[in-house]
Amino acid sequence: MSRIPRDRTNPAGKRPGKIGRTGKDAPAVEPLNIVHGALPSREVILRFIADHPQKASKRELAKAFGLKGDSRVELKHLLQELEQEGMLQKSRKSLIRPGALPPVTVLDITTRDKDGDLIGRPAEWPEEQGVAPAVAIRQQSPAGRQGKGKAPVAGLGDRILAKIFPAVDRGGPAYTARIIKVIDRRRGASMGVFRTAPGGGGRLLPIERRGEEMVIDPDFTGGAADGDLVEIEIARLGRFGLPRAKVLSVVGSVGSEKAISMIAIHAHGIPHIFPPAVMAEAEAAKPATMSHREDWRDVPLITIDPADAKDHDDAVYAELDPSPDNPGGVIVTVAIADVSWYVRPNSPLDREALKRGNSVYFPDRVVPMLPERISNDLCSLKEGVDRPALAVRMRFSGEGRKIGHTFHRIMMKSAAKLSYQQAQAAIDGNPDDKTGPMLEPILKPLWHAYEVMKRGRDRRQPLELDMPERKILLKPDGTVDRVFVPPRLDAHKLIEEMMIQANVAAAETLEKKRQALVYRIHDGPTLAKQEVLREFLATLGISLAKGGNVRANSFNGILAKAEGTAHQTMVNEMVLRSQSQAIYSPENIGHFGLNLMKYAHFTSPIRRYADLIVHRALVGSLGFGEGGITPDEEAALDDIAAEISTFERRAMAAERETIDRLIAHHLSTRVGEEFAGRVSGVTKSGLFIALPDYGADGFVPISTLGSDYFIYDEAHQALSGERTGLGYRLGDSVTVKLAEAIPLAGALRFEMLSEGREMPTAVRSFHKAGRRDRGQVRKKPGTRPPRGRR
Repeated sequence: MSRIPRDRTNPAGKRPGKIGRTGKDAPAVEPLNIVHGALPSREVILRFIADHPQKASKRELAKAFGLKGDSRVELKHLLQELEQEGMLQKSRKSLIRPGALPPVTVLDITTRDKDGDLIGRPAEWPEEQGVAPAVAIRQQSPAGRQGKGKAPVAGLGDRILAKIFPAVDRGGPAYTARIIKVIDRRRGASMGVFRTAPGGGGRLLPIERRGEEMVIDPDFTGGAADGDLVEIEIARLGRFGLPRAKVLSVVGSVGSEKAISMIAIHAHGIPHIFPPAVMAEAEAAKPATMSHREDWRDVPLITIDPADAKDHDDAVYAELDPSPDNPGGVIVTVAIADVSWYVRPNSPLDREALKRGNSVYFPDRVVPMLPERISNDLCSLKEGVDRPALAVRMRFSGEGRKIGHTFHRIMMKSAAKLSYQQAQAAIDGNPDDKTGPMLEPILKPLWHAYEVMKRGRDRRQPLELDMPERKILLKPDGTVDRVFVPPRLDAHKLIEEMMIQANVAAAETLEKKRQALVYRIHDGPTLAKQEVLREFLATLGISLAKGGNVRANSFNGILAKAEGTAHQTMVNEMVLRSQSQAIYSPENIGHFGLNLMKYAHFTSPIRRYADLIVHRALVGSLGFGEGGITPDEEAALDDIAAEISTFERRAMAAERETIDRLIAHHLSTRVGEEFAGRVSGVTKSGLFIALPDYGADGFVPISTLGSDYFIYDEAHQALSGERTGLGYRLGDSVTVKLAEAIPLAGALRFEMLSEGREMPTAVRSFHKAGRRDRGQVRKKPGTRPPRGRR
């Protein structure tokens, strides 16, 4: 999406306008020339939203411009047009200019300006939007706003939740921010791995792919030993030679690959040690009572999980609907561990769970959201043990339509703990001693119910991407044993569909009760991303309709056309890249990928804070007793949704980087060997190559591709030679040689061995048109190529 300059509607560079009072946080600005009560022009709307992001909802816009009746409807249509044209985009409950920061954003305070004031940048920022914008942090007086309460104070290295305002001073950062809350206090230091050098001192090896080595003088080692992960600050930057650094603290040894996940844990600031108060509260917890609970201990609910699962937070049961009004219908029951009974609002357990946001899963360890006393014991639905739960009983017609549901707070006793493979084997005709007696009364009714529910899913047509998920199996010493793609069983699909329907039921119930909640929302692809995908698909002879009303099944038709062709993987990847990222929000816009209007995470409160909020909302709104949502929580849902969305992205990045480092360690002894790969990404600077057999990604710099002048064609996702017409395209199978492996940074660099193939006619005519502005000139020999990145 092309970014609109901030001063596009103000070419004279004057201060932006102001409508009405916007509070003490807003800059003093000149008024816009508007007629109160009349529909403003497109330019005025865009300028107002840029200058008043905190008032950028449809309701606030109508209020600011004094619009009523038909004028409000016209405003709605005008805003929809601006969205479809890519001039505006949705961000939670507000509208923002493309590339702009949302009104409430999580920031990392990274540096100071020349006057000593703090500067922050968004904790998460899409790479395709370039460098993240700088934000000037406004510290408030100790007495807080308007002299009330105590204002939060942040320092260098802290992560904060902040309210964003456009800057008045056009010569500095584009935004200013007021601190709402300090999320995490961290030292403003870089990290790396210390390696000793002969004669004393040492070198710092970077853990970032774009990092560089540093020299550490003997007096500045801080007692670090070889292989220690350390925090450092730069002691001196010179025009020549490597930077020099000083060790501030020793985090711990990463001498073995088994400890490599600690790099990501510390680099991303993921809390991994529970404070004493949290552990004390967890250890003191007592089993739940029968207060406000129904006794469901005779219902044969079972858990179906991965074979190595240590916590079990969902159980299922299904039966035919005995009602004559629902012939062929089924009743599906989903029971979820009642974490809200043990983790009460604003308790030490609750504050720590919110600080973490979710559990983080690495190949060698799990960083849980809750202590094991809660997650693996009191809230784990263990076989044959009484456990508290929230259950939803759903009725489906024979056609798979949900015709009703009810929620219950229960005490249950799991009838069995099964693995996916164990349950699937029984259904496939190979039951064992445990599943044999369960086959007729429990397992077959579950599978029958899934077949009924699947009819509804097929009619709904959610987005059906075929992207195999690779798993890493480690040896006892923590090194990689093998990378494999586990089979996708019907047992997996059964549990997934039942959990989705339980999530839908939770959102529907809370909406009916007019109870505030956190939704799981997924916006449709932006028009800009649709256009990129449309141009690419056109090169394959596949069409994508224009307009802003693209639905999930539109993409399914594209995927179906590509199935079984040489372009199948390539098309799946491009469709995936076109999608927006799902987030949490108290404002509902639906879930595009699942093709659902109401959706809220309910089924994993042990490992996701969003689910715990939904549980509390159900307990409170349905009168289920203790542990319900509080008014303070309801008032903070905007902030909570922003935080946990950021923490989810933090966890995903940490998990991905750890896998990259493990694979780079695994392949570091094979530099110089040849590998079969596939072009998984095409950029102006080179090619990303995936090794399917290893789950690895690396980079081929354009400077190493050959002597031709290579041009980047975004529409075809290709790099091709101007002189020869030979090149490489997304999805091409290639042979590469591993030229460099940097385990600590998780980076691989390849050299291309395969000759480029003849590019399509459209690509060659593109070259002849002289469109070199979209290309990339081959770098001079000897230039240091960039390290690979995912």
